[in-house]
Amino acid sequence: MTQQHLPTWLQAARDHWQWRGEGRPPFAIAPGPGQESVWDFPRPPRIAADTREVIIRWGELEVARTKAAVRVLETGHPPSFYLPWADVNRELLQPAAGSSFCEWKGPASYWSLVAAGRSLPRVAWSYPRPLQGADALADCVAFYPTDLQCTVDGMPVSPQPGGFYGGWITPELAGPFKGEPGSDGW
Repeated sequence: MTQQHLPTWLQAARDHWQWRGEGRPPFAIAPGPGQESVWDFPRPPRIAADTREVIIRWGELEVARTKAAVRVLETGHPPSFYLPWADVNRELLQPAAGSSFCEWKGPASYWSLVAAGRSLPRVAWSYPRPLQGADALADCVAFYPTDLQCTVDGMPVSPQPGGFYGGWITPELAGPFKGEPGSDGW
């Protein structure tokens, strides 16, 4: 599906975004030394390799460890980190009910963590058949950091506000971030 041949509904979903990383809105926080503004991230999102060590733990269990993450950088959002399935303990993941659709990445599938009689429902998602331009995500999975212990090169991750989004907030980011109160119109 090329840009010129997008269905009308998909093009309309892509076109509605006001902020596209071409200029920071007046409410954006200026980044400090060593920081990047999420308002400089583009839309459509930039998909970039990240070689920092990413570790995801669920209590004592190591869920994933990689130096081959893929970071999705989208205007107003802290990055989502997608980890290669090869670096994830797949025995801990089971398919979860439901799906969603991103106008940039395509149809998403959800995953639950299950181990030793406990579960963490819909804690991860993947794009097994991503739209053109998001092909790098096909063999990866991303995790909501809310109920997990996630680090990027040893830095602890905070979850993106709002519960719906899966961005990872680390000290090198300047916001504000989509999902915070009052951000519905961004």
